[in-house]
Amino acid sequence: MRVELRRHGEVEGGSRFRGHTDDALTSIGLQQMRAAADGRHWDRVIGSPLVRCAAFAEEYARRYSTPCSFDARLMEMHFGNWEGRTAAELMQTDANALTRFWNDPLHNTPPGGEPLVQFQTRVLDAWNDIVTEYPAQRVLIVTHGGVIRVLLCHVFEVPMSRWHEFEVPHGQLHRVHIYGDGQARSAREKNIRM
Repeated sequence: MRVELRRHGEVEGGSRFRGHTDDALTSIGLQQMRAAADGRHWDRVIGSPLVRCAAFAEEYARRYSTPCSFDARLMEMHFGNWEGRTAAELMQTDANALTRFWNDPLHNTPPGGEPLVQFQTRVLDAWNDIVTEYPAQRVLIVTHGGVIRVLLCHVFEVPMSRWHEFEVPHGQLHRVHIYGDGQARSAREKNIRM
């Protein structure tokens, strides 16, 4: 089985703790997604239902007559009171909490937000269902940076305390192969930077 994890492209409103805030892709973001998909074929597309992922997933599925579904468990981590705010804004109003979150995300949840362990559990539940349901298929998962980081920690057996160290730029692809022994391995290990 081959699973390709693709982060959505650039989003309207710039860099911020977006979480469940449902902002659309910019025209550049949509171009990033289209360019990255040129010449590729998947048997199935599964995405986060948030528009920044769903718009491209639906477009690709229509264009290539590919089955497409959405799973709310693939949504980004919910950042609670930080939703829609930039890091610069939070440094002005909540610098201590932001610094604690960056230094130790396992024990410092954003105010009113989703604990990292809970986020990890829902993402891995979705992953396990996908791997079980679509063996021997090529699956594209269109999702968010946080979701991809959780999955990369899982594949590489990296502690969740280091999840934020993975670089996952907009539109980037990470390919994972699931082998007959059930083990997941990245096909692009040399391109995974921490």
